[in-house]
Amino acid sequence: MPEEIQPAIAATDESVDPRALAEQLGSAQELTTLSPTACSHYLTKIHSLPSLREFLLGYAEKTLSAHELPSIYTAYQCAAQNFSRELLALDKQLANEFASHDFQLASRHVGKRQLNRLRALKDLRLVQRYREAVNEGKAHGWHTLVYGVVLSTYSIPLRQGLLHYGRQTLGGFIESAARTLDLPDTACLELQVEMNTLIRPMIEKTLSLNGASIKLLS
Repeated sequence: MPEEIQPAIAATDESVDPRALAEQLGSAQELTTLSPTACSHYLTKIHSLPSLREFLLGYAEKTLSAHELPSIYTAYQCAAQNFSRELLALDKQLANEFASHDFQLASRHVGKRQLNRLRALKDLRLVQRYREAVNEGKAHGWHTLVYGVVLSTYSIPLRQGLLHYGRQTLGGFIESAARTLDLPDTACLELQVEMNTLIRPMIEKTLSLNGASIKLLS
């Protein structure tokens, strides 16, 4: 009998129009903006624009590039190939990759909500198997995995989806810090532009996996 997992609590390309992509993603937009509680945990030690920049550089390298983008990529590939077993194995594996308990709860909360929005897609066996496992407490429903499944389900190009995720995630931290520190709009825009230049190389590195992450789970 599998170990029971406690339910979560509430807590592109440059030429592509980001507004059009956001419309395609629809309600999945929530998957790129976790709860204020989770964000505040990361932002407590940020007291200035330089410290915000230092945090973003560290997050981009140690979390976004190392964990989140590869997780989205692998979930996308699992969904595209209907690899339910591999997706559930990855869901279990990711439990050790979250540095914050608040962030873990927020990730599961938004992932579960999005999966339940897909309950009408009864002919998609992988989606329904994953949703049922999450609702039964047999899987977590991490937001990155659900995001990858959503990209595949709605045939959203993977590179565009990863770019959108990276920009929205880092931009969300900038917006949260800007409100707290009352940072000028021009400084925030410059920082966002700088962060955006880092995302594309991360995406190319992720795409160079060429399915290696799925093979490791097999």
